[in-house]
Amino acid sequence: MKKDYYIYPAIFNYEEKEIAISFPDLPGCFSCGKDDEEALYMAKDALGLYIVSAEEDGEELKKPSKLNTINLNKNERAVLIEVNMPLFRESVQNASVKKTLTIPKWINDLAEKNKVNFSQVLQTALKNVLGLNR
Repeated sequence: MKKDYYIYPAIFNYEEKEIAISFPDLPGCFSCGKDDEEALYMAKDALGLYIVSAEEDGEELKKPSKLNTINLNKNERAVLIEVNMPLFRESVQNASVKKTLTIPKWINDLAEKNKVNFSQVLQTALKNVLGLNR
């Protein structure tokens, strides 16, 4: 079941040049940041991407650990990370994807001469083919 909000504990490991981020309840969910502000941003992004991926794969998420049950080393801090999934899902859904395509050189030359926006033309054509402009 998809939820609108998730809160998971992250472990911020303060290393010499960066903060390494891990989520004890989410295997393979890692990130890093150069300072606390960037680490918080990166942790939120990593958590959101992990959850979107798990949802797409139909995986069930492990229940978040309680902060007081997490064992930490001297240079580590546990931080609660919250993600608003409706906003995150929308941003992932609307993200641009780079595509490579092949067209005849003469069409490319003529289009560039006329300052054609290739991305906009492809988007419009795809919407027409998929019946999204009706």
